[in-house]
Amino acid sequence: MSLLRVEDLSVTFDVRGRGDWPWTPARKLQAVRALSFEVAEGETLGVVGESGSGKSTLARAIVGTVPATGGKILWDGSDLAALGPAQRRKHRKSVQMIFQDPLAALNPRMTVGEIIAEPLRTHHPDTAKPDMRRKVGEMMERVGLLPNLVNRYPHEFSGGQCQRIGIARALILGPKLVLCDEPVSALDVSVQAQVVNLLQALKRDMGLSLIFIAHDLSVVKHISDRIAVMYLGTLLEIGAADQVCRAPRHPYTKALISAVPVPDPAVEKARRPAVLEGELPSPMAPPSGCVFRTRCPVALARCADQIPALRWMDGAHAHACPVVAAEAQHPA
Repeated sequence: MSLLRVEDLSVTFDVRGRGDWPWTPARKLQAVRALSFEVAEGETLGVVGESGSGKSTLARAIVGTVPATGGKILWDGSDLAALGPAQRRKHRKSVQMIFQDPLAALNPRMTVGEIIAEPLRTHHPDTAKPDMRRKVGEMMERVGLLPNLVNRYPHEFSGGQCQRIGIARALILGPKLVLCDEPVSALDVSVQAQVVNLLQALKRDMGLSLIFIAHDLSVVKHISDRIAVMYLGTLLEIGAADQVCRAPRHPYTKALISAVPVPDPAVEKARRPAVLEGELPSPMAPPSGCVFRTRCPVALARCADQIPALRWMDGAHAHACPVVAAEAQHPA
């Protein structure tokens, strides 16, 4: 059953220059372009792509901190745009977010106990103080923090511990969906593994669904059931994690996988990873047709004429490259 369904979602921002006159028309920055996907109950969807691909904007649109300018976000079959204030408040309890910078996401003037209890005070203000302290202590133990640290401040903790505090704050309300916006990118490699394993255990024990955003495909593959690949606000490939990583179809996905180091030194030295030429285009002036064509090694002239749609190969794996699709139908 689909917990979350996103249909043709678009997010556009008005951008004004420092020297623009008040009557100067704002330029449009389309951060997300007609995205469609689903997240099932108990599923982890990994979202990967370079910086500027629109991953964080997508997460914020789902949470509700960024307004969608097109399409629909359906939560348990209900359109979020049509919800009233009371229903939106209930939705906020069901969807929580873990942020990239663990220390910057925490209020330095609040103790750990106050930070974790803040969602409870906001959504359940009638909760008795003993019950609140008990729930905070239980959640701290659940994420691997000692309850006797409840009166300390964020600067007294390491980056990994601060991220555990952020996880505890996100889970204290018992949400159904947690959006993880690059939650391990600011952490050491050994700590990254601990946090990823913690999220997997919490997902299993609490029946969570996750949207896990990251740059590192090796991390995403480890935690995800399915992977969605984004580029310049567009969905280029989506499918089961093993299938996308083992047999990628879109040239951009192949380049991302090629950039992942191989742990065997001999194999790593002998292989020739694919290197993308050029820089990510500006989302304020995206290329016509396929947004990836300016850096694509197999692009043809016709790629500039039409925006490619996702092509489903077996009902579970899709990509948006007409060149690859034509080669599969008419192999040389």
